[in-house]
Amino acid sequence: MSSDRIMLNGMRFYGYHGVNPEEKALGQTYLVDLVAVLDLSRAAHSDHLEDTVSYSHMYRAAKAVVEGESLNLLEALAQNVAKRLLSDFPLESVTVTVKKPNPPIKGSYIDHAAVQIYREQTALQ
Repeated sequence: MSSDRIMLNGMRFYGYHGVNPEEKALGQTYLVDLVAVLDLSRAAHSDHLEDTVSYSHMYRAAKAVVEGESLNLLEALAQNVAKRLLSDFPLESVTVTVKKPNPPIKGSYIDHAAVQIYREQTALQ
């Protein structure tokens, strides 16, 4: 496995996820971080975009998932982002962190709730 990584941190998307009806109706901002593992040596030597994975393409793939179908759980949302990235790009693995700022927990003062998952390309086959 390669030790090279492309990281996208602090991506902000608006989605309609959660188990409460108001979460699905009103929606909220979600923060997503990605760590994509792939061999970057070819791109490092050639300095050509076609020898790597475009950050903007990965961003748009994550955005399509988070701003797409409404899901109940952050776990399912992170899984769907990972699945999309692993199917669309030549990644060895991906770590996806999804943060839900100010989760609706009565009487709480929580900055965010989060899940982090790690998935490998072989898990999809």
